[in-house]
Amino acid sequence: MNIEQTVDSHLRSTLFAMRRMYNLLAAQNGITQGIGYALVNIGKDGVPATKIAPMMGMTSSSLSRLLKKMEDDKLIYRKPEKEDKRVVRIFLTEDGYTLRGKIKDVVIDFNERLHKKISTQDFEAFVRMTDIIKEQVKDDVSEFTSLQPSPK
Repeated sequence: MNIEQTVDSHLRSTLFAMRRMYNLLAAQNGITQGIGYALVNIGKDGVPATKIAPMMGMTSSSLSRLLKKMEDDKLIYRKPEKEDKRVVRIFLTEDGYTLRGKIKDVVIDFNERLHKKISTQDFEAFVRMTDIIKEQVKDDVSEFTSLQPSPK
């Protein structure tokens, strides 16, 4: 099999193309794609800061810098939980909500334009395929980590 014909190659090139597009759109709004992704993942009830990093595939130090930038830009604020002060929830400010709305509109518009070009059956097949790929990745990661020597 030619490497350009692999699932990896198709997914990677598609992801990079989408990232380029979203980075350009984010820059037009004075933010990064990471900030945009964080904004769309913070709901009205806020989200514990510890939940954001795994959602975004980030390290905690990268997330700390991102949240600090978002806080400096007045897009978010932090609020400790009443029951457990160690847990800090992240909430959007009014500016954060406004920007979140713009980002969601861009993503929804892109998807609506795609749906005009992709049949319902093809989209459902795509979803099934990506679910299978994610399950295979999960299985492989589990197998790889089980083969790793235990830390001493």
